[in-house]
This record gives sequence, C-alpha cells and structure tokens, in this order.
Amino acid sequence: MKTIEHETFSEERALYNVHGVNVVSCRFAGEEDGESFLKECSDVTVKDCYMDLRYPLWHNERLRIEGGEMTEKCRAAIWYGTDITVEGCTMYGIKALRECKKVTLRNLKAVSPEFGWRCGSVDAENVDITSEYAFFESRGIRAKNFTLHGKYSFQYTKDVEIANSYLTTKDAFWHAENVTVRDSVIDGEYLGWYSDGLTLVNCHIKGTQPLCYCKRLRLIGCTTENCDLAFEYSDVDAEIEGGILSVKNPLSGRIAAQNFGEIILKDPKYPCRAQIVKKA
Repeated sequence: MKTIEHETFSEERALYNVHGVNVVSCRFAGEEDGESFLKECSDVTVKDCYMDLRYPLWHNERLRIEGGEMTEKCRAAIWYGTDITVEGCTMYGIKALRECKKVTLRNLKAVSPEFGWRCGSVDAENVDITSEYAFFESRGIRAKNFTLHGKYSFQYTKDVEIANSYLTTKDAFWHAENVTVRDSVIDGEYLGWYSDGLTLVNCHIKGTQPLCYCKRLRLIGCTTENCDLAFEYSDVDAEIEGGILSVKNPLSGRIAAQNFGEIILKDPKYPCRAQIVKKA
C-alpha cells in the first residue's frame, strides 16, 4: 500500500478517489478551506492525522481511522460509508457519523450533536460520547463500557444491546424496539416511553416518570432512584429490588417490589389491570 506521510492538504478533494493508501501524520487544514478531502475512497487507513476541514470522509469503503483529531470545523465527518473503524480518535464536529453500515468504534471520545444517525450494525466499546441526539433511527447496535452524556438518545432505534455502561440522558429509547440493557446505570427523565420490547437487566434506573406507554416491557433485578409516576399505561413484567417512589395506572402485567411509596390507580383512560405485588 502507498503511504502519504507528514503532508498538509487544504484544497478541495485533496485525496479524492484514492484506494489502498495509508495516510499518516498528515494535516488537513489551511486557508483554502477545501472540503471532502478523502471522498469516494476504499481500503484507506488514516493514522494520527489532524482534520480541520468539513465533510472529509464521505462514501468510503473499508476505512480505518487510528488516533488523531477531528476538530469542531470537521463537521459531518463520516457519512454514507461501509466497513468503518474509528479507534483512539477524538471527534468534535457536529453530525460526526451518519448513514453508515458495519461501524466499529473503539476507545473513542466524541462531542458531536446528532451523532450516529441512521447507522446499521454498530459495535462500540470503551467509548465516551456527548451528543444531544445520539443514534437516532439506528439499528443493530452492540455497545459495552459506553459512557453517554446527552438528551433524546436511541430514539426510534431497533435491535440494540448495551452492557456495563453509564447513560446520562433524558427521553432515551423513545419508540425503540427490541432493546436490552444490562448491568448499567440509566440516569434521566422520561425513560423509554412508547418502546416495544425494552428489557432492563440488573440496571439502576434514575429519574422521574420512567417507562410509560410501553409494550412488552421487562425489568429483571433492577433498582430505582427518584422514580415516580412509573409505568403509566404500560404492559410490564417488572422485578424490582428494593422500592420505587410511585407507580401510576399500569395497564397490564405484573410489578413486584419490596416497597412502593405510592400506588396511584386513579382516573385511568384505559382499563388498568396490572398486578402489583409487595415482596417480603
């Protein structure tokens, strides 16, 4: 493979349509302010590069990024790609990843509103992401040791598995389907509304009004904190360790906990027949 090393590029489409290339310790920056410097490429490794220009990595196949930095000016960095690996990189541009397939993220830090929209087959490990709308409408996500800071995360996602993670995010998993979260902390208001097939295993759930209007909701060995008005109009099978502040008008299923601060069965719009069990 050809190696391009220690060079600076600032012009439009500087390395357009290259194939089988290692790009090492290069700078994509300068007064010409050119965009799309590595577009329509394949079998390219970008290692320890400084990327300060917009729309750099579109329509690529078998792209590997190792180390380096994407600045705030490196907006909409990786779009429409297939077989993309990003490892040990920092990403600060808005909309950093979108509409890609077969994505691997390792040891990554990203600060990027609207990160990971409409992607398929995402494998993430040891990543720290700050994003208001992370992974909107993405499918096939597998994540572990994942730290998320944001809002409105994982909305309209499908087929998601998350383990050993800490998610600080409100309105997470709205309208999501077939999601399992294990051994994790989920800290935020209005968790999981309108979801279908959301399963939480050995999780600690924090925040007001979680898990309302859900279908096929399961909680296994979970604990709660500041969770009030939970499960309104949900079909739920919940085994809670310890207690929960309050439960309101659960639609169907079974909710078991050692104690309930309050059980509110009042003025339901729909018939609410869930079994509520106080465990010894």
